[in-house]
Amino acid sequence: MCGTLLSLMQIQNRLYSMSLLPLRKARGMGICEASLRTTICLQTSEFADLDWENLGFGLVQTDYMYTAKCGPDGNFDKGGMVPFGPIEMNPASGVLNYGQGLFEGLKAYRKTDGSILLFRPMENAMRMQTGAERMCMPAPPVEQFVDAVKQTVLANKRWVPPTGKGSLYIRPLLVGSGAVLGLAPAPEYTFIIFSSPVGNYFKEGLAPINLIVEDKFHRATPGGTGGVKTIGNYASVLMAQKIAKEKGYSDVLYLDAVEKKYLEEVSSCNIFVVKGNVISTPAIKGTILPGITRKSIIDVALTKGFQVEERLVSVDELLDADEVFCTGTAVVVSPVGSITYQGKRIEYAGNQGVGAVSRQLYTSLTSLQMGQVEDPMGWTVQLN
Repeated sequence: MCGTLLSLMQIQNRLYSMSLLPLRKARGMGICEASLRTTICLQTSEFADLDWENLGFGLVQTDYMYTAKCGPDGNFDKGGMVPFGPIEMNPASGVLNYGQGLFEGLKAYRKTDGSILLFRPMENAMRMQTGAERMCMPAPPVEQFVDAVKQTVLANKRWVPPTGKGSLYIRPLLVGSGAVLGLAPAPEYTFIIFSSPVGNYFKEGLAPINLIVEDKFHRATPGGTGGVKTIGNYASVLMAQKIAKEKGYSDVLYLDAVEKKYLEEVSSCNIFVVKGNVISTPAIKGTILPGITRKSIIDVALTKGFQVEERLVSVDELLDADEVFCTGTAVVVSPVGSITYQGKRIEYAGNQGVGAVSRQLYTSLTSLQMGQVEDPMGWTVQLN
């Protein structure tokens, strides 16, 4: 038996070594490497060796990542797949010295028939272009962005969780990798996409989270970069989030920096307030990220007969709301069980269950994302 196992291992290693040859040739010929690498991954098993039943929201190293470069001419090279791992970067790079960087987040889901679905990748590509313009950076064309996402998912297909066990979180990055000492745009940019299988973002899952309204720290100001997905927006919320979590809260709800009375967003989520048949959410006016899940939930809510208002939403409206929920790529829809503001705690649904509206919208959107229902919106992209 041992001899048989040994010979099988030797054969497998031989096959793996042989498979690297066409991969190297593919590099030189400009052939897409993703399908070849996926074949290598799938030689051993359909799924990676992972505890899919207890998948949290943390980095799990997958097999490959995508990289492409852009020089002073503003054009990105074709790019391709490389093994996941550290990247080399000049200590004088624009992203390290001046924070010239953006990121995106989207997910891939496995259907019951084994095929893979992406959710609205073109929206992420277009949002990255908007952010890049604000940050004085070139951005990859929409077609290259979407193709790179597809390559990354297919190369890491064995890391896409089984149906109902989670999703493959996809993280595109655009960074100023070129060296620059004086304050100026970087001379070179790197576009990277890596991925990780994930479960629920909040440990509560689809269960109420508890927020605290922050009226001292602010996430964004008018004229700033709050409306784009630049990396600095997220570092600036860490202090308030740390303090809140130490007090037992799940996250922080921020107010506007001028009047200090209008809702903006949670650290990494958009916020919605429900009263009767009306769902209200803060309008996008430069300080709030135009979330793709936010946009999708608005459209889904409208098809369900709800009235949706995008406007200034006062913090006082939390006092008599029927429900409150958050949306984002990571959380999808997260119901809010309580919000504490200036020492007063407001509870929703008795802080025990999930509100009817939150549950309905969550079920409708996730069913569409996972391919469990027809997609009349044309939002999903199937990978073979």
